[in-house]
Amino acid sequence: MRMGDQAVVNSPVASLVFPVIIKPVLSKVEREHGSAGQSLRAVLSRAESNCPGLMYHVMHALATRAGLHHQNVALYASVLRHPANVNPADDGEYRITRTEERFQELNRRSASLKRILARIPDEITDRKTFLETIKEIASGIKKLLDAVSSVAEYIPGPQGKQTLEHRKRDFVKHSKRFSNTLKEYFKEGQAEAVFLSAACLVHQTNLIMLTVKDKCE
Repeated sequence: MRMGDQAVVNSPVASLVFPVIIKPVLSKVEREHGSAGQSLRAVLSRAESNCPGLMYHVMHALATRAGLHHQNVALYASVLRHPANVNPADDGEYRITRTEERFQELNRRSASLKRILARIPDEITDRKTFLETIKEIASGIKKLLDAVSSVAEYIPGPQGKQTLEHRKRDFVKHSKRFSNTLKEYFKEGQAEAVFLSAACLVHQTNLIMLTVKDKCE
């Protein structure tokens, strides 16, 4: 592997491509093609596990071969936009099946925040629109955290509650990082860092949903 290739695999966004983009696609393939889809999912999951960032490396290589300019910015934007293009039925891994209103509210708040974050690449150059979107994101973050707190009492055992609390702290940490990145963007104008930070928030949202599913379903 060349030095440039290693830099790609070590990119912070590399760990986001598989969970944010590839896994929802694999879930759809699995539903439509049964055992063949399961086999494909197992192979790609194992490959990504053995070589973290592999899917990002593949996407980056394809973009380079296609002669696309500003590959990193384009890929970061692609990772961020993807949740807006996912049908809720294809996002089942990150949806809770319990019917209680608190869990359904958490589903709604999770999906809503991801959709708002997905608008960033298309709105960031329009300052007025982007400022309104930032307000929506702040509100969406608060509503998601409120929804998580609402289901916490359903988590059995102190260890499960501690795990969810840890996820919440990580989410809050990345939310603050996102806020700081926005401040830097308005000073320096570097959109790439905003895309990356927002994509990390999408990933942290997914991790919260996986944690609640694991503990409650």
